[in-house]
Amino acid sequence: MHARVVAATTTAVLGTVALLLPVHDARAGSAFRPSVIAHRGASAQAPENTLDAVDEAASLGILWVENDVQRTRDGELVVIHDDSLRRTTDAEEVFPGRAPWKVRDFTAAEIARLDAGSWFGAAYTGARVPTLKEYVERVEHHHQKLLLEVKNPELYPGIELQTLKVLSNEGWLDRRHLTNRLIVQSFSAESLRTLHDLKPGVRTGLLGMPAVSDLPRYAGFADLINPSYTALSPAYVSAVHALAGPHGKPMKVFAWTVDDPATAEAVAAYDVDGVITNKPDVVRRALYGY
Repeated sequence: MHARVVAATTTAVLGTVALLLPVHDARAGSAFRPSVIAHRGASAQAPENTLDAVDEAASLGILWVENDVQRTRDGELVVIHDDSLRRTTDAEEVFPGRAPWKVRDFTAAEIARLDAGSWFGAAYTGARVPTLKEYVERVEHHHQKLLLEVKNPELYPGIELQTLKVLSNEGWLDRRHLTNRLIVQSFSAESLRTLHDLKPGVRTGLLGMPAVSDLPRYAGFADLINPSYTALSPAYVSAVHALAGPHGKPMKVFAWTVDDPATAEAVAAYDVDGVITNKPDVVRRALYGY
């Protein structure tokens, strides 16, 4: 554990925050504010996709965290955004002859040796690239919710089934998690379709912004459409909401990546269901006033 370890009161804080958040029923005309999702954890406060970033999100009272999942050479699922280790670890120094330092070219044991925190700040020296198992355990410890991105699935054949196995082993495919605590997303419609076929109960989100005319075909296997906020409009959000997803409920929209108050307020006015942000404390303050 590092300098920002969360105190034992985290669970109580999260419970209090959950009670304060308004219920989402946008189409019933209620006063609605979207969920706030910590992008790669609280990545403005701690190194992205590390356990410290999960802890930071929890310390802020943020219920949702987002992460990225890829696979090592020997088949371990690890949480890291880039397909290369270069940007967020010291792989160049530890393994100088292994360029371009692709995740899939290293074993889990080799990746476990790397420092994934120093690049962000000295307080996080020694932070590691977590396995998916370790990451899920930490999210569960804080009673948080998980938006899991299957990253670059074309590089990792079978990663969908493997991800589901890890989630199942960790107890994340029971009714409670499937109903309210887990969403799996990807830029790959094919990968999402595979996930849906393997485990229809899992809620899935398609990253990107397909044409309105194409939305009905995604509604068969995607519960959410998650676009960049930069191209989003109220009309597009309404078009998504007008369709029922694979679980018979209106499709939702999580917009990314929003880090300033003015943009958060503007995107919320579009009636999005979630805002993905590197600065969840800033966005929550803008949307909820605390």
